[in-house]
Amino acid sequence: MTLIKTVRVALYMGLFALGLQLAQANGDPKTIVFGVAPGPYGDMVKQAIKPELAKKGYKVEVREFSDYVQPNMALANGSIDANLFQHTLYLEKFAADKNLKVSKLITVPTASMGFYSHKITAISDLKKGDIITLSNDPTNLARGLRFLEKLGLIKIKADIDPTKASERDIALNPRGLVFKPLEAAQLPRTLDSASGALVNGNFAFAAGLKLSSALALETLDENLKNVIAVRTDDLDKPFAKDIKAAVESPAYAEVINQPSSVFSQFQKPEWMQSAAQVKP
Repeated sequence: MTLIKTVRVALYMGLFALGLQLAQANGDPKTIVFGVAPGPYGDMVKQAIKPELAKKGYKVEVREFSDYVQPNMALANGSIDANLFQHTLYLEKFAADKNLKVSKLITVPTASMGFYSHKITAISDLKKGDIITLSNDPTNLARGLRFLEKLGLIKIKADIDPTKASERDIALNPRGLVFKPLEAAQLPRTLDSASGALVNGNFAFAAGLKLSSALALETLDENLKNVIAVRTDDLDKPFAKDIKAAVESPAYAEVINQPSSVFSQFQKPEWMQSAAQVKP
């Protein structure tokens, strides 16, 4: 009986182990799910990143979210494996505020914020009382105010950290403009009522706005260029390294640099500019 029981235990253990293996196989560990916001970055994943990952046996899926909050929450809770929609400043502040362990993997070419208008044809046409809409999340609000300052429309208080400025920190507004912060995704819809809107690149593309139609385009600092983010614990895992290698590949650069591609108008990260300079 002891021998029979031993055999049964061994059989049960073997079946249990087989069940675990089948469950893991059905979970498909080679699938990578990217989270994106509306705009061109889902296409960047599909056209420039997915083909390289497919060569290594990965199945790549893209899941679109409607705002700037859900992609990071989904990444942190494991619903997705990576996301591509945000710049470094936003990622770091969001992660700190929400106590999330998510980190930058690599920076990618980025569509800049633009000043768009359906009512005027030049920045100099702005007059007293004209309404300008801009993003209301703290990071992009401060970014928009810095953009307006570079355009000569406002002056931010000298004793304020410009990366944390809000509309209350405007020291000078010589044209008497009215600034109305709103959710970033809603900004393109305000162009029929407001005199102008500062629209992030991804939402501009999602709304059918072209970079070339902007009255002015922001020059992006490196920390304002978009990044692929993963969970911090995953930074050294094979799938994360393979994503990074895909972005650094010549095939990725070829897609980005195609003159007919929308990505050719994007501002490239420093590592990509350096790679282009040393290319024989």
